[in-house]
Amino acid sequence: MPSITLHRQLAEIPAASWDSLHDGNNPFVSHAFLSGLEEFGCLRAAWGWQPLHAALWDGEHLLAAAPGYIKSNSHGEFVFDHAWAHAFAQHGLEYFPKWLIGVPYSPVSGPRLMSTSSQHRRELLELMRATLPRLNLSSLHVNFLPEPELADFDSNWLARCDVQFHWQRRSHWENFDDFLADLSHKKRKNIRSERARVTANGYRFRVLHGDEASDSDLADMHALYCKTFAEHGNHPALSLDFLQHLAHTMPRSLVLALAGRDSRCEAGALFLRGGSTLYGRYWGAQCESPGLHFEACYYQGIEYCLREGLSRFEPGAQGEHKIARGFLPSFTHSRHFVARTDFAAALQPWCSDERESVRRYFASALRHSPYRDATDSALA
Repeated sequence: MPSITLHRQLAEIPAASWDSLHDGNNPFVSHAFLSGLEEFGCLRAAWGWQPLHAALWDGEHLLAAAPGYIKSNSHGEFVFDHAWAHAFAQHGLEYFPKWLIGVPYSPVSGPRLMSTSSQHRRELLELMRATLPRLNLSSLHVNFLPEPELADFDSNWLARCDVQFHWQRRSHWENFDDFLADLSHKKRKNIRSERARVTANGYRFRVLHGDEASDSDLADMHALYCKTFAEHGNHPALSLDFLQHLAHTMPRSLVLALAGRDSRCEAGALFLRGGSTLYGRYWGAQCESPGLHFEACYYQGIEYCLREGLSRFEPGAQGEHKIARGFLPSFTHSRHFVARTDFAAALQPWCSDERESVRRYFASALRHSPYRDATDSALA
């Protein structure tokens, strides 16, 4: 009979066994990425992250697994539940600690209940849920689920959704001009103007994979990343050692777009590549310059996808300004089990109202499509 084990370090599970449970198209759930976060100081209990991965075994054969973390706050999750924590506190109850199944700091949809069998995914879910009282946890959350896993959750789970903005390649796009040709005249003109300003200000870009980036390139990107976080009053969780680890263990998945001027690296964006998708993650610049952010984070990524034959570009969470640059709304999904049935019942209508609001927002955003062939029937 299958049994569950819990692991405070991903290194306790063999990399080959873990990676056999997913198709390799999502770099964020790879053993190298997740174990690297732990090994190179990106996760700390003081920041609210304590690994607790779940694994379902049949003897020594790994049937299913989930990347998990005990959370003492909601930082770095991107599915916001501050109102839930406040409601618990108002009733003299503790919302934290809770159990999160997801990828730290990464609002990217991908495998969460990793298995080739729906039955094993459901067994893992049930065993994790049954473990909550023993661990004294208020709730279990599964964030940024892929659509195929949604059917594994029953009505005891609260359903939430949100919207991100993604770029989808069309079959006739061979280069950036082809992409621009499908935009409205105004949007096409604005993008060309933004790109021209970046060039006029002397910036030149190099796009490098991990195995093409020097130690200096990685250090420059990390320094730019740290600068951005410092400017927003946040702590930069990813270490330079972690970036070097990615460049070594996932050399063709790590992608850097570095902007130089007068032989100095002055701006850059960090991406991860998996399967047919490019994922935008972090960016930074030494100084503000018109259009530089859009060039580094969006246009360089689109050009990379067109050049490399990728079909999808997910540049990160939030940001309605992405619509005008060719990114259209896409749903994200999460599921939540709250152990107290009275709170779960109270949250059901809240989640229903939220989902309806998100659906209205999705439809509204889609009506602002920048593409020339956007029609009412297509939007419907």
